[in-house]
Amino acid sequence: MNLSEYQQLAIQSDRTGDDKVKSLMITLLGLAGEAGSLLTEYKKWLRDGDAYRPFSDQVSEEIGDILWYLANLASKLKLDLGEIASENVAKIEERWPKQRPASSELFANIPHRYDRAFPLTEQLPLELKIDFIEQLSPAANRLLLRRNGVHIGDPLTDNSHINDGYRYHDVFHIGCATMLGWSPVMRRILKCKRKSVPAVDVNEDGARAMVTEEGVSVVVFNYARDHSMLENARSVYDLLPVIRGMTRPFEVRTRSLADWEQTILASYQVWRELMKHRGGTVIGDATSQQLRFESPTW
Repeated sequence: MNLSEYQQLAIQSDRTGDDKVKSLMITLLGLAGEAGSLLTEYKKWLRDGDAYRPFSDQVSEEIGDILWYLANLASKLKLDLGEIASENVAKIEERWPKQRPASSELFANIPHRYDRAFPLTEQLPLELKIDFIEQLSPAANRLLLRRNGVHIGDPLTDNSHINDGYRYHDVFHIGCATMLGWSPVMRRILKCKRKSVPAVDVNEDGARAMVTEEGVSVVVFNYARDHSMLENARSVYDLLPVIRGMTRPFEVRTRSLADWEQTILASYQVWRELMKHRGGTVIGDATSQQLRFESPTW
C-alpha cells in the first residue's frame, strides 16, 4: 500500500467533527498525544530493558497511530501524503547525495561549470593560487591579495571596531569559484566577467549577483563567528535554506545544499589557518574539488 492509498482509507474513519477549526485542533492534539505515547514506550524500555517484551509491538502500534493523524492532517489541509513523502526524499537526496560524482564527471557537466561555453578569458580559472598578505597598522590591519606576483582587488580590512578576521573573507569567494564554479566577486577581481554575452554579464556577473554573494559571505561569517569559526563542525544545515533563498535568481541555484555545505566547511578550514598564520597562500583546484592552505613564506 502506498501512502496516498493509505490516506484515502484513513480519512474514512475520521470522527473529529464538521467544525473545521475544532476538527483540525483535535487532529493536532491527537498527533501530539500519540508522539507522547511513543516516548512513554521508550521510557519503559529505558527503565526495564529487554524485560519489557511488548516494546516492539507497542512502538509499531504508536507509529501507526501517528501515521493516521498525519494522514488525517494532510487530508484536512488538502495535501497528498504520497507527494509529501516524495518531496521529502528529494530534499534528503539533495542534502545527502548517495554518491558524489568524480571530479572528471563533475566538470564535464556544463550546468556546474557555468562558463564552459565562453572564451577562456571569460572563464574562472580551474586552478587558483592567491597570496593573502597582511600589513600591520595602528589603525587597522590591512590585507592585500596577490596572484602571480601582481596585486589584485582592493586592500581589505575588517571594517569593524573588532578585530574579527573578516578581512580574510575572500577565501570564501575563492571557495565558491573553486567548488561551485560560481563567484561573481572573483570574476570581477580576476577580470573574467562574461562580457561577450551582455545579458549574462549584467544578470549573472553584475552588481546584484556580487552583492548577493557578499551577503551570503556575511551571513555565513556571522554564523561561523558564533560557532568557533566552524572548527570541528560537520554541518551548517541551518544556513543552507537561507543561502538557497538568497541565490535562487542566479545560475548557482543548480548546485545542491550538500555542495554549499562542502564549500563552506572547506573555505572555513582554510580561513582558520589564514587567521592563525596572519596570512598565507590559498590554493584552489576546481578539478579535484580541493581548497588548501600554505604557510606564508614572505
